[in-house]
Amino acid sequence: MAEKETTQNNGKGEYTTKITYQNRDIVSKVMAEEFEGKSFAVYGIDIPKIVKVEPTNLPAIEANELRMDNLFLLEDESYALVDYESDYSRDNLHKYLNYVVRASKRLYNDHKIFPKIRMIVIYTADVERGTTNPELDMDSVKFKVTEAFLSEFDNEEAWKNISSKISVGEDISAEETMQLIIYPLAFKERKSKQNAIRQVIELAKGIKDDKKMIFVLKCLMVFSDKVIREDDARHIKEVLMMTKVEKLIYDEAEENVATRIAKNLLKTGSEVDYVSENTGLSKDIVIQLVADIAKEKEQ
Repeated sequence: MAEKETTQNNGKGEYTTKITYQNRDIVSKVMAEEFEGKSFAVYGIDIPKIVKVEPTNLPAIEANELRMDNLFLLEDESYALVDYESDYSRDNLHKYLNYVVRASKRLYNDHKIFPKIRMIVIYTADVERGTTNPELDMDSVKFKVTEAFLSEFDNEEAWKNISSKISVGEDISAEETMQLIIYPLAFKERKSKQNAIRQVIELAKGIKDDKKMIFVLKCLMVFSDKVIREDDARHIKEVLMMTKVEKLIYDEAEENVATRIAKNLLKTGSEVDYVSENTGLSKDIVIQLVADIAKEKEQ
């Protein structure tokens, strides 16, 4: 995640603050909205539809263990943790169990009930059914992973249907959208996956609905992050920045950054005029922030 370090002078000495651009909660907004009502059933998993995407800021999470948008609330009020693997390792069961425990702890802290959580592992075409063992029995703990195998996914038929629709400007269904975002993972070998990623990027650019196009491209980056070429990831970002929806999201991110800086300045004694001038926020907004800070102190 890109960060820019800025130095501000409030008249009482300089201080440095790190501004996080592309804040995950903000830039994943379109993805969260578009996942609503969709289902992993197209991958051969019989679970309820998705209600919303949950943040993955799990307790004591290790770097890069969980990527953005891997925790989903489902229609039956259970949760699904989703990971993608290109090979099978028995040792991964400990990793998945760790995910579930950490997610359970955070959800319990939020809602004061023990949640029902499915651990879903979607294997790329490199792994076939019958070559894995999804169960772990340690007597006191019994753990089972729900598996999907993209080796069973008819990628040629899916590509034929989806590309023909997009080429004539026709909308694609929720099921076809879910098929498109995992299309590259239905290939064996790294190079074949990378070539398929490039195909999806070019096809997605023809989707008329900006939100749906953004959803496909961002999911492509998230779900294919282990194999995507650096120049393809960069190209996706360039395409995203050309859309009106994405610009609005980034504008919102910038506004949130300005608000945080303004609050820091006010807390160190800066005047309203100074804060407004140095953050670009209107005086009315800064005055409201003064009131908000006062309320926070009272609580």
